[in-house]
Amino acid sequence: MRIGEIAALVGVTSRAVRHYHHIGLLPEPARRANGYRAYTVRDAVLLARIRRLTEIGLSLDEVRDVLADDAGRELVEVLGELDADLARQEREIRERREVLAALLEAPLTSDGPLSPALAALLESAPATGSPAAAKDREHLALLDTAGGAGAELYAALRPLAEAPGVAGLYERLDELAGAGADDPRIAPLAAELVAAVPDEVLAVIPDGEPSPTGFGRALLEDYPPAQREVVRRVMEALAVRVRATRGRTP
Repeated sequence: MRIGEIAALVGVTSRAVRHYHHIGLLPEPARRANGYRAYTVRDAVLLARIRRLTEIGLSLDEVRDVLADDAGRELVEVLGELDADLARQEREIRERREVLAALLEAPLTSDGPLSPALAALLESAPATGSPAAAKDREHLALLDTAGGAGAELYAALRPLAEAPGVAGLYERLDELAGAGADDPRIAPLAAELVAAVPDEVLAVIPDGEPSPTGFGRALLEDYPPAQREVVRRVMEALAVRVRATRGRTP
């Protein structure tokens, strides 16, 4: 058989056969006097085996390892690894589909897709045109995507989001957008914000306690001076409350 004939017989392309020769996966057959390769049934059997192995998901390197082991022990090991990898992929796909199903059932938001728990939290919050509230939503969406928060935190935040006085606190924070870091309104607003946070939220804050490091430092830089000072004081006061509730010393 010539290369086109063996390729057609096995169901691969002539280009694939040449590639297998090039990488040493399929031995070169004897050549006729005219220089053409002369393939035998044995070559076709080996090529068919290569095709079967690649179709079930083995890489060409794995196929080479399998073909090099006459006893077949390598094939059992490689197929076992492949089966385990496929099982892992199945679990991941099933979990992704479960998340997608929840997202499809949740209300569509301009900052989505969000986790179902965060979407439920934001849906429960009263509608407001506050820029500070919008910034909070952005920060929560970032934390949600980065994996720094979970359903427990969002559930703990829900009573705070639904509290009637929260809209007024956001409005007061908005009023500080153009103020300096020494504005006298900063201290009382920070104290009220700290008092509004229930202990249940502190119990599930990621990384143990709020602090101006890492994400917290980047968050602070997102605010103008007066608002930044309010948020900084809130973070420090909440850290003190966390240590107190968990019996830790500063």
